[in-house]
Amino acid sequence: MRCLSFLAFICLFGVFDKGELDFNLETFISALLYTVNKASLRVILTQRNVKAQPGEESSFRCQLMSPRDVIQVTWQKYLQDRTKIIATDKKYSGQRVEPEFSSRVVFKDTGLQNSSIVIREVTEQDEGCYCCLFDTYPDGALDATTCLKLYELHGPVLHVRESNFSEEVIVFCSATGRPAPTVTLSVLHQKLNFSTHSFKNTNGTVTVYTTCVLRRSYDNSTQVECEVQVPSVPLKKDSVMIPAVQLSSEDGSKIDTGSNDAGITLVIAAVVIVSLVVLLFCLLCFLRRKLLNRIRRTLR
Repeated sequence: MRCLSFLAFICLFGVFDKGELDFNLETFISALLYTVNKASLRVILTQRNVKAQPGEESSFRCQLMSPRDVIQVTWQKYLQDRTKIIATDKKYSGQRVEPEFSSRVVFKDTGLQNSSIVIREVTEQDEGCYCCLFDTYPDGALDATTCLKLYELHGPVLHVRESNFSEEVIVFCSATGRPAPTVTLSVLHQKLNFSTHSFKNTNGTVTVYTTCVLRRSYDNSTQVECEVQVPSVPLKKDSVMIPAVQLSSEDGSKIDTGSNDAGITLVIAAVVIVSLVVLLFCLLCFLRRKLLNRIRRTLR
């Protein structure tokens, strides 16, 4: 049955041309790998991708969909030009972790039908793809692949710098992550024009800087918010308040229109109230004096 499936596949992609067997080695190997991987995926349950932050632990699991006679399970990591064995679980000699990984890799489950390992305190060197290989009888080797992807997010770091113009400030926000984080600056009811720059660090993370020039308000303080995010990590944000523009008076001193408006209003209100009280007092005095004059005239 597998042979028929394989022949049907290579015929479908034009490997056989007009009934003649005309194929090269590369095409043959590609077709063979496709058929084997497809057959393996039918019988092994695993995750194609797992994610973890540096310092966490990561689990890899492969489970046979139906019971089989398993002689050995081998866990290995794909390198650029070869594979490296990490651990084995043999039917007759049990579990073994290679000395290079023994301090951080342990088997999680016992049994050859459902095999899983845990890598503790993962680092960027652990990122990549891993293979679980089941040596079975009489089916032979069955394998599946799981790839580990690291992610992390540090920040945001938000700060404000004065511009050469008193009406403007320069806002900076940065974040470092893996993969490259998205950094967004926002102000309520304003559309910002900002520039973004990034560079890659030696540890594989990416630092992203976002900068914008903001015109300050003459009336009220302005709140600027910075949001940073990478896939699989909750959104992080920070905010800062930018005070209103300070106007210069004739003597050179600065008047903070945003912070002094309330004080000026109170002073004006107090003056008005005092004026009304004085006016009312004068009116009462005038009426009292007029009343006394009438009484005196009557007595005469």
